[in-house]
Amino acid sequence: MIRVAVFGAGGRMGGEVCRAVAAADDLELVAAVDADEPREEVEEKAQVVVDFTTPDAVIGNIAWCLERGIHVVVGTSGFTAERLDHVRELAALAHPTGVLVASNFSIGAVVMMHVAEQVAGFFESAEIVELHHPNKLDAPSGTALATAARIAAARTAAGLGAVPDATSSDPDGARGAMVDGIHVHAVRLRGLVAHQEVLFGTAGETFTLRHDSYDRVSFMPGVLLAVRAVSDLPGLTVGIDSLLGV
Repeated sequence: MIRVAVFGAGGRMGGEVCRAVAAADDLELVAAVDADEPREEVEEKAQVVVDFTTPDAVIGNIAWCLERGIHVVVGTSGFTAERLDHVRELAALAHPTGVLVASNFSIGAVVMMHVAEQVAGFFESAEIVELHHPNKLDAPSGTALATAARIAAARTAAGLGAVPDATSSDPDGARGAMVDGIHVHAVRLRGLVAHQEVLFGTAGETFTLRHDSYDRVSFMPGVLLAVRAVSDLPGLTVGIDSLLGV
């Protein structure tokens, strides 16, 4: 049995993780902690912490766990390259404790990002539209940021230049955010959970990828996969791609 604690247990994702861990035959939920709640039980019992808190709290939570030799699986958004570098440094000091940070734990979303990277070099244009519920704190989403980075790298490898865009006046930001040279548009709408479209285009044709998570239960297989694997992954692991063989 792997003993698991959840940080952010009072949130929608945290609550879903608690239910998934409790239902798994090989996992034991030893603590469910929300903001400012005591962590004694986590320190005494947990082998792995799953963090679905906030961008402001997550780095401190990771450091707290690593100082105690507790592995961490992180689904909290807001990770830039600089923040990942900081976590990498923290994890190196805590070897062999492992940290796995994923922008998305949905199997379908991981496959979508992988396919987007594979086809990006074939199309002149690329844009991303990410759509989430209005309670999401950050924009663009972590998934959109990761997708844009992978598309940009694939375009560079293929020798493509900047995406074509003749816009010269956009005082209200209608063209969205620019992430690694890729326009990203964020929608926040009641009724949505987590959705993303990746649009590619070249002369005479377009190619669109779309992934939809209609229920947070869709993220749980990936979260549990990471919980079971993280103790064998010292240092920082970004994403669950390698766990899926992608």
